[in-house]
Amino acid sequence: MDVSSPTTTSSPATHSMQCMEIWGGSSEADQFVSTPGLDIWVVSRPYDHAVDGGDIHYVSLCGGGIVTKLILADVSGHGATVAEMALSLRQLMRNNINKKNQSQLLRQLNQQFGEIAHLRRFATAVIGTYLADRCQLKLCNAGHPRPLWYKADQAVWNVIPSDSGDSRLTNLPLGIDDSAAYPQAVLELGPGDIVLLYTDALTEATDSEGKMLGEQGLLNLAQSLSTSHPERLALEIVEKLGDYASGREAEDDMTFLVIYHNARGPKRISVGEKLQVLSKVFGLKSV
Repeated sequence: MDVSSPTTTSSPATHSMQCMEIWGGSSEADQFVSTPGLDIWVVSRPYDHAVDGGDIHYVSLCGGGIVTKLILADVSGHGATVAEMALSLRQLMRNNINKKNQSQLLRQLNQQFGEIAHLRRFATAVIGTYLADRCQLKLCNAGHPRPLWYKADQAVWNVIPSDSGDSRLTNLPLGIDDSAAYPQAVLELGPGDIVLLYTDALTEATDSEGKMLGEQGLLNLAQSLSTSHPERLALEIVEKLGDYASGREAEDDMTFLVIYHNARGPKRISVGEKLQVLSKVFGLKSV
């Protein structure tokens, strides 16, 4: 983890999401994004300073200012092929931007990767749908590292389980099996709660003796973070990972999302914004 990188020393760019907007991609990012109810810090570093990496991240906001969708995917490989997949994933996000149910998006993703299996490409992903009117976050996990959840009222971090006990094959990476089930974890978020989504570069970070941090190590690292200033959490994670790895750069693409629940409720939409939304719905403006 190269702590001298600009990503760790400068303030992230800020962006307030508008209705019917999608933000993200597969390139480097150090960004603060806000949607109704959520403050989100995104850090993404492609391996070896490449233009595009194998990690893909997106955040979208529906036309009514209620539904925020998040996706973090780790695709095998790098380069132009992954960049094309990022564009395809963006289109799937566009098709599902106003839907509260994320099961269709997950099915379409699984089908898409099944169709390109001959290219020996597969992906893990975690998909989230946040409803601002319910303060509820639903997460589906497709073979991805398990997210962490900080419950502010208990002041403790926990791993979010991804296995519901379903007897079918569950939580497989995308493109492995069309019949795989992807159960949802439903989080009733309280004010000040934090959810951490991340790719496996975090848990696979190694110390000077080659010992991987692992899920438990990441959980311990998270527990040592100060949550009184959520805007500093992304920076603190990078710094602590750098300390653990003795300053060595990650050997894979590294991406994580720090999702802070500010619980501010749905967005109040002005007349002008409603007109903008309608123009996007009818294809007069791009999303």
